[in-house]
Amino acid sequence: MVMSPTDLKIDITRLSTDASDFDSRLNDLLAWEGVSSAEVAARVEEIIGAVRLDGDAALLDYTRRFDRLDAQDMTELTLGAGRLEAAYRGLPPAQRDALSVAAERVRNYHQRQKPESWHYTDELGNLLGQQVTPLDRVGIYVPGGKAAYPSSVLMNAIPARVAGVKEIIMVVPTPDGVVNELVLAAAHLAQVDRVFTLGGAQAVAALAYGTETVPRVDKIVGPGNIYVATAKRAVFGQVGIDMIAGPSEILVVSDGTTDPDWLAMDLFSQAEHDEDAQAILVGWDSEHLNAVAASIERLLPSMERAEIIGASLERRGALIECRGRHEAITLINRIAPEHLELSVIDAQSWLAEVRHAGAIFLGRYTSEALGDYCAGPNHVLPTSGTARFSSPLGVYDFQKRSSIIQCTAQGAAQLGETASRLARGESLTAHARSAELRIKGQGDRA
Repeated sequence: MVMSPTDLKIDITRLSTDASDFDSRLNDLLAWEGVSSAEVAARVEEIIGAVRLDGDAALLDYTRRFDRLDAQDMTELTLGAGRLEAAYRGLPPAQRDALSVAAERVRNYHQRQKPESWHYTDELGNLLGQQVTPLDRVGIYVPGGKAAYPSSVLMNAIPARVAGVKEIIMVVPTPDGVVNELVLAAAHLAQVDRVFTLGGAQAVAALAYGTETVPRVDKIVGPGNIYVATAKRAVFGQVGIDMIAGPSEILVVSDGTTDPDWLAMDLFSQAEHDEDAQAILVGWDSEHLNAVAASIERLLPSMERAEIIGASLERRGALIECRGRHEAITLINRIAPEHLELSVIDAQSWLAEVRHAGAIFLGRYTSEALGDYCAGPNHVLPTSGTARFSSPLGVYDFQKRSSIIQCTAQGAAQLGETASRLARGESLTAHARSAELRIKGQGDRA
């Protein structure tokens, strides 16, 4: 849809760090309550309980009700490797090549993330180390219907495969029987083992607890709506999850040297996700910020998702004027954005001062969109300020680490003295005596 310039006007928030109310206004802008309502939580608990009790029968019932598919048995909701390969082969050549290039770049990047097991021998002859092992089975949730994202398939499944996960199960809803061939093709390239055309909280429950047909997994990753997010939170502990993601975000910092049209489109690239997405531009050149605002007004009517972009920018977007690089870096670390674009000269010189960001895009030529699809790093990133303590999805999320300890007789005797004193200080006598018996055993053999 192309709109005329008079069809859509937006009033994007303008903030200045000089203003006395800047801190409170910024806090209001950043506020996001991602917790689902009591009503949603209760509905999700009901669905999870039904799937645990009735298994496949519950999945078929919910699929009929929510996806309007009258499946008689689970074979109708199961896609094997042959169907995935057929989807890949059936793509137009240019689309198939683009998907393959993206998959290869994502795979190459994540190959460099693989941690290795290690061990060493201490001065007492004890062997100490860490063993890295992959998870056995992982579940990938992929949105379906209109919100179909083959790039999410690549970003979630390829790191799991690189990590050495033995089996990857994918669930994707197909409302009204609409199957996205590009999503299935991506599953083929990412070496997904099986696909079930299931969605919603019921799909999460099936992955977490298993049914007669859907195998139980060790971890569930991938984005979804509020029901999916609430279900992931509810089953956490039964299985691992990647994160509870909020709306997409971008923070762009510009020194005034980047084309305002480029920056406007970079803000649009996140705002078009949904009305709750957040796009913020920070700069210290007021005329440049005015130029970006003018570009937003001029370009917005030409966008297919103009209404969504406009709503997002009005509700949660902002142009922030600060007093220079130091203040911009302070804002970066305060906001801890999912995506950070440093559209500045010598962007690499900023890196040492950026402590909190999910992904950092350096220089005016590096649009965030490249990271979404084909640069290589993962696009599953911490949102809502959680970049303060969490990281992008990666190979390490699909592996476990086990500590290794092997003591010699000498090591057990010497460490036993230390352990015994500490255990008795905690009044844990059995701990102490367990260590002391090794000391005595060493003495008997001496």
